[in-house]
Amino acid sequence: MAERIKPAEKFKRERTPMKEQAPLERIKNFKEVPLGYTLEDAIAEAQRCLQCNPAACIAGCPADVRIPQFIDKVIDEDIEGAFLEIKKTNALPAVCGRVCPQEDQCEGACVMEKKGKPIAIGRLERFVADKARELNLKDAEPTRNANTANKKIAIVGAGPAGLACAADLVKLGYDVTIFEALHKAGGVLIYGIPEFRLPKSIVGYEVEKIREMGVKIYTDYVIGYVKKVDDLVEEYDAVFLANGAGAPSFFGIPGENLKGVYSASEYLTRSNLMRAFDFPKYDTPITKGKKVAVVGGGNVAMDAVRTAKRLGADDAIIVYRRSRTEMPARAEEIEHAEAEGIQFELLTNPVKVIGDENGNVKALECVKMELGEPDESGRRRPKEIPGSNFTLDVDVVIIAIGQNANPIVARSATGVETNKWGYFVADEETGKTTHPKVWAGGDIVTGAATVILAVGAGKKAAKSIHETLSS
Repeated sequence: MAERIKPAEKFKRERTPMKEQAPLERIKNFKEVPLGYTLEDAIAEAQRCLQCNPAACIAGCPADVRIPQFIDKVIDEDIEGAFLEIKKTNALPAVCGRVCPQEDQCEGACVMEKKGKPIAIGRLERFVADKARELNLKDAEPTRNANTANKKIAIVGAGPAGLACAADLVKLGYDVTIFEALHKAGGVLIYGIPEFRLPKSIVGYEVEKIREMGVKIYTDYVIGYVKKVDDLVEEYDAVFLANGAGAPSFFGIPGENLKGVYSASEYLTRSNLMRAFDFPKYDTPITKGKKVAVVGGGNVAMDAVRTAKRLGADDAIIVYRRSRTEMPARAEEIEHAEAEGIQFELLTNPVKVIGDENGNVKALECVKMELGEPDESGRRRPKEIPGSNFTLDVDVVIIAIGQNANPIVARSATGVETNKWGYFVADEETGKTTHPKVWAGGDIVTGAATVILAVGAGKKAAKSIHETLSS
């Protein structure tokens, strides 16, 4: 058991760094970049926590993790206690510890942020989850409740929103079934986030733990084709729609139909879910360009460009219409990309993809931009600089400018309202839709957002479903 240190000493201590693969090594493999905390690292970082009461960090966590409580148990080397504390509210701690934007949420609310560096909450959550997996620690047993066990819940989509909702409901004793369209559960955690940021074995482990709690998961089951949402409404007491936003977005510029143009969704799905990076063990076709341009500035764009680098691109380039300051990607992901030699063409927007005589990409015509007044997002609006056109010689172009709602599920859901973009209309706090037996949450409501916001939406829906069915 480590010592408790005085608050004055806590402020003097530096945030504990996490070791990483060296950039020149990691661009040659798909192994995870951050290597995680040792026990000594975790204790040293946990000792910095002020144990605030009330704790602003909890209010900043969409999963409602009792952060000071689990951190305190880390100091005592009580890994099981810390793990069970986290798992009270978060079914995906190893995932969230890796990919949540903690800097904008729990860590952003940390009191230590005002004096220097916030507590590395995400790193500590990851440490506890990884140690629990190493020790094969068991979750708490779900509640056995005759009143809820006789009620059946259907969930469409085994991504973070669907998994979080299922975990909370099965803990309350409900009979929960998830229907997943792909051949593996995990949603964007499996098809969207690269191995070097989120190993698939970790996703698989946490999904399996949710199965062990009693959640039934059917894969290769496309709601809208195999069954309609209307059918689920007839068969189940409540339905939660968490099917994500998987349809790609494009600019509509000339040349987007050329060979070598990908949506980021397709490119990452081929690499992550279909393991194109592990060729020839997995014989999945993907164009491994030598000069690759990725258009966009979010986390998906960073994932795509860093994947291209690992697939052998000599030049992997981000093309983004605003400046680095306005990039929506996590600062850590941008810094990792820069360290790996990714090039940044900022204040730049594509206007045309240029092909050769065989229909393959050979260049991307772009125009330079300048920043004007802020738009509705608060970021300065980019404007074209007339006559500033230039070309980038590239052989692959990846479009990473967001995703759209896939209409397959919605068109089978009578009485569930969608908005003009095809997303389900649902109450922000409860997930209730315009149908009394249907809830919705995650990207299919908000559009593409973060994993932890999807987890939060799933938890809110689970709470509302329970209140409705038990009233």
